[in-house]
Amino acid sequence: MQVDLELLNDLYLSPLMVLREKAETSELAKSGSVEVLRARLIQHQVLGHLDLSWDGIQSMPHKEIGEVLKIFGIKSSGSHKERRQRLWLHLNFDSRRMTIERLAEIDREKLHELCQYLELPLTGNRTVLMGRVAGVLTSQSKGWGRIKRSLRRNGIVIVSKNENNKIDKNDEDSTQKNHENEITVLEIVEEVSNAALEDAHDSLMIGFEDAEFGIQGDILTIQARVEDLDRMISTIIKNRDGVWGENESELLIRLAIRRGWPLKDERVKNRLSEVATNIAEIKGADLGRVANFEVDKTGYIDRIRNKMSAVEDILLEEKD
Repeated sequence: MQVDLELLNDLYLSPLMVLREKAETSELAKSGSVEVLRARLIQHQVLGHLDLSWDGIQSMPHKEIGEVLKIFGIKSSGSHKERRQRLWLHLNFDSRRMTIERLAEIDREKLHELCQYLELPLTGNRTVLMGRVAGVLTSQSKGWGRIKRSLRRNGIVIVSKNENNKIDKNDEDSTQKNHENEITVLEIVEEVSNAALEDAHDSLMIGFEDAEFGIQGDILTIQARVEDLDRMISTIIKNRDGVWGENESELLIRLAIRRGWPLKDERVKNRLSEVATNIAEIKGADLGRVANFEVDKTGYIDRIRNKMSAVEDILLEEKD
């Protein structure tokens, strides 16, 4: 499949703010996470000649849909049905929000619609339908929603024009092998833009508009501290080798609680973690690996504890 590789490579490597500018220039919606926005731009700018509606996906041959998945930078293997499911999920959902846990919040009518688009049986009560969708999300785990790490770090190898601008399917594998033993130095953005902070502020309240008064009060309190949140995330990233993952989110929650943030409700904790991860991604943190000192856990437990303690001390000093 022939595509504009220079444009595609640019979309792979561009951060959130740049992708938003590109979307605005192209009169596309600029909402959503960096990966949602990237998929939208690839769909309209790189693959604009293809019909990527549900009906269009259904009509794609097995080989063609595999090539399309590669262009989106996600897993391309699997059966024809699995490929169709993966592509539809990637084009229509944010993988951080479309999770098994979130299915419990979806009513039967919406679950029935999801089953229809995922080519699943439509009979049964809400629990049965939820189980079927959960099965697809489990089988497709980590196969969609985020481009491959090597593409995010290094982009793709631009082949000569004489090759008809085809993607070499071995580019990603070879690039990964060449860099697997290298230490990647990430450029961490100290403070994100006001627009990003405004988005974080607004994202905190999404889904809580009708929550009980106490929960809304907790969210409002955290919204007022979004700049402090930005600084805390920067400090953690710099002291965790440029990495952001589950351990870093847990550390942030512990530190926020020590600072008196209202985080007794699990829903509020989860929302804060989601927003923090978005901010960390904008800052340039690596969301796909663990910190170097965590790789060999048998010999470095004390070092991990000391490192996390150091982060806590730094942030507590900032508070004072």
